[in-house]
Amino acid sequence: MTENHVRLHAVIQGHVQGVGFRHFVSEKARNLFVKGWVRNTFKGEVEVMAEGNRKPLEELLSCLRQGPSLSRVTHVSVDWLEAEGKFSQFSMLHTA
Repeated sequence: MTENHVRLHAVIQGHVQGVGFRHFVSEKARNLFVKGWVRNTFKGEVEVMAEGNRKPLEELLSCLRQGPSLSRVTHVSVDWLEAEGKFSQFSMLHTA
């Protein structure tokens, strides 16, 4: 792993469920060649865990702050962590 390879953990709040947010994130992540997952939470949020080079992850974060057209993002909490290299693709997980 390079020092540029990092992990992004983000929790998105607002009107983000039932508006195609997970599909939106999944498509953006795959286009940016980052790996990880996206899921809804029982609190009504969307959670994202993604690994890759910092620049594509920053682009993904910018997309998370906007969301798809039917969404309304009110807050995004962000943690930058050390990459673990455990993901082989980008997936949509079940609600947790």
